[in-house]
Amino acid sequence: MSFVTPDPFTTRPEIDGTFGVVASTHWIATAVGMGVLERGGNAFDAGVATAFVLQVVEPHLNGPGGDVPVILHDVWVGRPQVVCGQGPAPAAATIGHLRDHLGLDLVPGTGLLAPCVPGTFDAYMLILRDHGTWRLADVLEAAIAYARDGFPLVERVSATIATVEGLFREHWPSSAATYLKDGGVPAPGTLFTNPALAETYARIVREAAGGSREQEIERARRIWSQGFVAEAIDEFCRTQAVMDVTGRPHKGLLTGADMAAWQASVEAPVGYEYGRYTVLKAGPWTQGLATLQQLALLKGFPLDGLDPAGADFIHLQVECAKLAFADRDTFYGDPDFVAVPVETLLSDGYNDERRRLVGDTASLEQRPGTIPGFGKALDARVSSGARTAVGSTGAGEPTVGRIAATVPPDDARSGVVRGDTVHFDIIDRHGNMVTATPSGGWLQSSPVIPALGFCLGTRAQMFVLDEGHPAALAPGKRPRSTLSPTMALRDGEPYLAWGSPGGDQQDQWIPQFFLRHVHAGLSLQAAIDAPAWHTEHFPSSFWPRTARPGVVVVENRITPGTVAELRRRGHVVEVGSDWSEGRLTAASRDGRRLRAAANPRGMQGYAAGR
Repeated sequence: MSFVTPDPFTTRPEIDGTFGVVASTHWIATAVGMGVLERGGNAFDAGVATAFVLQVVEPHLNGPGGDVPVILHDVWVGRPQVVCGQGPAPAAATIGHLRDHLGLDLVPGTGLLAPCVPGTFDAYMLILRDHGTWRLADVLEAAIAYARDGFPLVERVSATIATVEGLFREHWPSSAATYLKDGGVPAPGTLFTNPALAETYARIVREAAGGSREQEIERARRIWSQGFVAEAIDEFCRTQAVMDVTGRPHKGLLTGADMAAWQASVEAPVGYEYGRYTVLKAGPWTQGLATLQQLALLKGFPLDGLDPAGADFIHLQVECAKLAFADRDTFYGDPDFVAVPVETLLSDGYNDERRRLVGDTASLEQRPGTIPGFGKALDARVSSGARTAVGSTGAGEPTVGRIAATVPPDDARSGVVRGDTVHFDIIDRHGNMVTATPSGGWLQSSPVIPALGFCLGTRAQMFVLDEGHPAALAPGKRPRSTLSPTMALRDGEPYLAWGSPGGDQQDQWIPQFFLRHVHAGLSLQAAIDAPAWHTEHFPSSFWPRTARPGVVVVENRITPGTVAELRRRGHVVEVGSDWSEGRLTAASRDGRRLRAAANPRGMQGYAAGR
């Protein structure tokens, strides 16, 4: 293997130690997670505490009403596992109700028709019970304190609130009461509090107290799904008609019975062998297989020695991503409801055939594969306009879209949104590893439930209102999520955990990072810092589900010569600002050596360790 000599400069040092490492998308959460390790907690205790803090300090990116897939390796279990914190559609969420009764052709991107059962709390409790060592009050202590006493608002929170200020004032008064406390949009740096959320978690701790650690955790799970939390959600959805992107108010479909009927579950990851590595993803109820499919296609090309920011490398990755995502939109769905041909999608024969479609020029077509008896092509709604991150209605495309007029227009960072998802990777001195991508329940999703201090998510917008499609809406079914943490074994041993916010872009930035690390020899931090890109060729997973055929968005650090060559090959290239692509964090373990790195983009992510 030949290596491309990387730039010796990185924006931050790569963390290197033996005791423990934590990387997350917000420095406060990283500090909290590291503090747990320092006080004797393991990676899973630290992960749960980190996750709850992220809900508080990044409310525009995730919240208690959202969802999460987690991949973990517990040294005592001895094998990686996936924890599914993706709640299903409510019992009343049927295609007949939305399409035929309400006259909708898409599940709305905001409001109360789009929530699934909130999945994060129960998933974290399952992890804490089965793999952690701390008690409930200890892992929630930091989140409660920050919600009660205040945390500094990052600029993106203020920008997001400003974008939906009119919606809050006119239609969502409970959100206005929470986020427009002094009559206006809070300025960046404001010490912001959410006392209602602090009290929600404090009340769970009080009501769950007593008995063993495991008994407290089980009691907390029941309080969430059958106690005051579920009751408040049920009442709000039954009694409130909420404005959404349709321009009409709708009451919610989620009930207390839906909450009580679901618990987080554990399953085996899906793996793909790539040289020395086995790359692991959650199943086809996420889009994670798209990374594995790209690797299956790309392993047929000579990537060693290619410039990881050059035209050849970018062209190959983008063209393989187009094929993988066309299959995502044709075959993926909840395997508890539909048969997904995972083995075929990852097989050599299938990918040898698909690889022949990758030519010297960019494809402008949607080209899913054909597997008899499986899948259904998704109609692409073509759009000529740039995707919007968060519009005035609260809907939009995570991470890549633009928010208008949030900073001076001559600023190179103008309008670049910093994501609607968070991520963390943690490894402790014992070798325990956890990687998770929490999302949903964004402050712009739906109105705050006053009794709880948080809002519900909108993950159901990823369902299709077509009975014949694998991702068709159905009661009790999981939506085909974009959330996509990743773990990799090297020579059979757990080695690397990584991921990124970014909606449809997650499984573009994730393989880019991996390929830069494996083929170009870049360190974790250098692979994160390297210039990045994404394609918007395929339909977005988010309302209004549009595609932009051939579009590739690159950072301005991609050289003009490379941009010109990509355009010569037929790509529709849009050039963003220097640091606008990717929100990655990563952590690795090589024997006793632990390393971690975090994204400098957005000036929020941080890694720590020793």
